[in-house]
Amino acid sequence: MQTAAGAANLHQPLVFFDLETTGLGQSCEIIQLSAVSGDHSLNLFTLPPCPIQRQAARVTGFRIRRHRLYLYHRPILTNSLREVLVSFLAFLRMLGRPLVVGHNIRRFDCPLLARALDRLELRPEFESSVSGCVDTLPLAREMLKGRGFSSFRQENLVKEVLGVNYKAHDALEDVRALQMLYSALRPAPELVCRHTFTLDAVENKTVTKTAATAAGAPCMPRTSCMPPPGQHPLWEHFRQAVKVSEGGTGENHADTC
Repeated sequence: MQTAAGAANLHQPLVFFDLETTGLGQSCEIIQLSAVSGDHSLNLFTLPPCPIQRQAARVTGFRIRRHRLYLYHRPILTNSLREVLVSFLAFLRMLGRPLVVGHNIRRFDCPLLARALDRLELRPEFESSVSGCVDTLPLAREMLKGRGFSSFRQENLVKEVLGVNYKAHDALEDVRALQMLYSALRPAPELVCRHTFTLDAVENKTVTKTAATAAGAPCMPRTSCMPPPGQHPLWEHFRQAVKVSEGGTGENHADTC
């Protein structure tokens, strides 16, 4: 993967990325993957192979009932994790090796993403599709230190900087809000470079006590080749998952270092 320091393009495309998961630990599983870049958006769901922890269910609204995923009591179409990740890779390639930007992704989202990519042997494809990853949490802390912020949680930053509230803990709403926040902050290229990293730099320690164990049930991989009820091949609703505006690219760009 090319680091930001070695990037040659003057205008680096940006993709804002977020996950919703079954819990807060490093061994939890992906439920929702969302990404936006300007007017382009991706929003996909997958049925996790383990229970959703109560705290996560309260925060996100996700539930699993009879092998189907529900969001606030509404059934959600899901895809296999492989289909979700392959679609994410296609989204990244469409934008020309962008920087992947997210809030607190170095400590949480990227280790989970790396584990999922490794499990499905897709990490080389990811590394060849991006120029690096940027964590806006330490970036915002450095950029806004001394400004009197009580919290650097994304929800609080959006409220303080943009003066708006939004539906947090929905991955698509989170990335849309982060894109607006980033545009308002306009971080300098050298600051972006200092907070750019690769998946290889992410600590991905093996956790002996998994989130599934904490929830009281083992997290087992699915062995059946048939999709569970409510899960459909990606092509059946890919057009609903990926939206690309027809009036130009609408992409975000950042000056590289």
